[in-house]
Formats: sequence, C-alpha cells, structure tokens
Amino acid sequence: MSWANPRFDYHGASVLVTGGTSGIGAGIATAYRDAGAEVTVTGTRPGAGDYAADLTGLRYLQLRLEDDAGIGRVAAALPRLDILVNNAGGNFASANEYEPAVFERALRVNLTGAYRMAHACRGLLAQSSLAGGASIIGIASMTSFFGVEVVPGYGAAKGGLVQLTKTLAVAWARDRIRVNAVAAGMIHSRMTEAYLGTPAMSEPARLRTPLLRFGTPAEIAGAVLFLTSAAAGFITGQTLPVDGGFSIMG
Repeated sequence: MSWANPRFDYHGASVLVTGGTSGIGAGIATAYRDAGAEVTVTGTRPGAGDYAADLTGLRYLQLRLEDDAGIGRVAAALPRLDILVNNAGGNFASANEYEPAVFERALRVNLTGAYRMAHACRGLLAQSSLAGGASIIGIASMTSFFGVEVVPGYGAAKGGLVQLTKTLAVAWARDRIRVNAVAAGMIHSRMTEAYLGTPAMSEPARLRTPLLRFGTPAEIAGAVLFLTSAAAGFITGQTLPVDGGFSIMG
C-alpha cells in the first residue's frame, strides 16, 4: 500500500450514506463502493436515475429526513449495517433562517434527522462484527465552530451535531459503536458551486486557508473511511476538521 494513495478494504461491510447522491455524500458512497463495501444511499427523488451522479453499484432508497416514518422504513429495509454516515442536509439561507419556522426546519433536517437515523439504526449497528467496531459518522462544517450570519439554523444544527457526537460516543460505546464527525471546510460541490464560483465572495476564504485551495468530496471521503476503519479503532467522540487548515487561523 502506498501511503501517498492509501487504500481501505471494506469487503463484506454494509454502509448507509444518507444524501449519497451528489457532492460530499456521493464522494463518500463511491469511495466505500470502490473499497468493496455494500453501499446504500438515500435521496429525496423517486429513483437513482433521477440524479446526475454515477450511482452504479449502489442501492438506492428514497428518504426525506423530515419524514419520521420514512427514516424507520429505511432502517427496516437494511438486513444489516456496519457504518452509518449521516451526510444528508442543507441550509435554507434563501428562505431566511431567521424566520422561526425555517430555523426549526434547519434543525430538524440537519440535527434531529441525523439523531433519528442513528437511533433507528442503533440495533443493527450493535450487531456489527466489523473490525474496530461499528461506526456512525456525522458531517459537520465550519459553521459548527464559527458564526455565519446568513445560516443561524444550519449553524446551530451543525454545532449541535458536534455535541451529539460526543454524547452518543459515550452512551453507545457499550454497544461497540464508535461515533465521530468530520467538519468539512469549503468543498467543491453543487451546494457551494455559486459561492466558490464567485471570487469576490470566495477569495477571502481561500486566502485564509493555509493550503490556499478548496477541497474535494474525495478528500472528505478519505477522512471518513479512515475514521470507520480498524486503524481508528480507539477514536470516538471526535470531530476532525478537513478544511485545509481554515479552522486553525486566528
């Protein structure tokens, strides 16, 4: 194995990636697929063919995180599970997150939905025999640490996700379930396309980043696959920034 291009072997592992149809989620799902795992992804559209991403070899289930019954149906459709990646979510800046109803929706999608999915999958994860233990991964963001004026609900949810990661790591360790998060920096994706494509907006963030560039979904996927591997078997309750150094700048 070349450490310049590390490879993980997930043959025999069962993985669920919510929101695994585009951007960071698709990058994570395809990385697990390429590493040999059996991967299920969720999306809001009726079928996998409704997405531009190459979802070949991935099982698709429709899900809206605001649908509690839908979360239960997804969990019930899985015969077994070793790894849950709570990736689905998004901000509602265009709808004004300062409106209480929109604020609450941001919390429900990005925090409550992640908890409900973890809760629904706990029994399956507790039965995992994966080396290093079963894992839940949350996808946090820079808004977990910094105030971003236009997304109060999204930021509150992502900050809450970091604390939820710690709490579940303590509570579910007895089930051999490790719980960690990856805090994504500015990553090229559909959600950030307009922002990153406007230098007047994005250039200050790039210049604040020590590596002087923005990241890719594959770079988030690499961190996720590490955290769920046996190499990280003694790591739980942690949030790993994958941000090119953005969060260390004063």
